[in-house]
Amino acid sequence: MKIELRLFASLSRYLPDRQGGNLCAMEIPEGTTIKELLQRLAIPPEIRKIIVVNGVHGGESQTLAEGDRIGVFPPVAGG
Repeated sequence: MKIELRLFASLSRYLPDRQGGNLCAMEIPEGTTIKELLQRLAIPPEIRKIIVVNGVHGGESQTLAEGDRIGVFPPVAGG
């Protein structure tokens, strides 16, 4: 199944098809969880991240579906 993946800021270096941006389309097996996707991308589990699926906060145990749009952000702070 196809998904759209965006990795932001320092996480963009983990994109599998790095073409100068932070977005790629990926083909993944049906039933893939966010955790499995992050493992496939070799994003170290100790890196803190904010995950959004179709504009809503997602968790690593969430199973992805055809056409999902996933965004992964490193935590940000400001003041």
